[in-house]
Amino acid sequence: MRAQFVLSEIGVGLRRNLTMTFAVVVSVALSLALFGAALLVSDQVNAMKGYWYDKVNVSIYLCNKTDATTTPKCAKGAVTGEQKKEIEADLDKMSDIVETVHHETSDEAYKHYKERYGDSPIAGTITPDQMPESFRVKLKDPEKYKVVATAFEGRDGVESVQDQRDILENLFNLMRSMNIAALLVMGLMLVIALMLIVNTVRVSAFSRRRETGIMRLVGASSFYIQMPFILEAAVAGLIGGVVACVFLLLGRYFIIDNGFALADKMQLVNFIGWDAVLTKLPLVIVIGLLMPALAAFLALRKYLRV
Repeated sequence: MRAQFVLSEIGVGLRRNLTMTFAVVVSVALSLALFGAALLVSDQVNAMKGYWYDKVNVSIYLCNKTDATTTPKCAKGAVTGEQKKEIEADLDKMSDIVETVHHETSDEAYKHYKERYGDSPIAGTITPDQMPESFRVKLKDPEKYKVVATAFEGRDGVESVQDQRDILENLFNLMRSMNIAALLVMGLMLVIALMLIVNTVRVSAFSRRRETGIMRLVGASSFYIQMPFILEAAVAGLIGGVVACVFLLLGRYFIIDNGFALADKMQLVNFIGWDAVLTKLPLVIVIGLLMPALAAFLALRKYLRV
């Protein structure tokens, strides 16, 4: 009988404050969807780091005849055969951090350039002797780039030492910025949701002050009187959490698999799988359930004296 009464009171409360309940559901759904999206963006950055950092190389570009006249670092002339042997020997000595070394000749560099940019107008003006030779170094630990850079930067015959991770860092920084923006908007939406929950509880408690007064007179406990209000907020939050989960599932489906179909258009990117999304859903639902319930409990302690 008591359980039936509590459930009936929840239904009455939700119907009486339908518009405010709807506002709570929408604000909770949006804030939790942004929270889940921020977690997924973080996972995506980590997945891309793990995938790409294992594949990028450190490139040691050598001076050629053109560089000797245009680049101050190559003022002593193009790299000599002896200098190349010394560089290769020093790389062999760094076997504790260097996994593999590939020497790319000017002809190979020219061939790769033509494969990538053969259709561009400038491609026809480039000749093989203008392409720099290089050593492509794969590190056992990509974080040890500075060891290689310190050893070879500024050496005779070396034009530059380039870490290909720098190219990726711009993308990662952009994604981190998006992550921070999502968290800031989430925080704002969360504050709005909590304010709506508090106001909803206040209105609900005021509209049922007669019922709560009668319950006090017949000796009902504080917890029993407060329970319908707390559960109303929890139900609204739970609905918002479920809606947020739907947003996350639809977002993963339409952005990566279909719709934008980024998985097909950007095959070189290692996108997060469905497992990453599914593991976030229970957390979103639990937060959606507990956050409004806690806010309602705190509001009742202030506005519903029992």
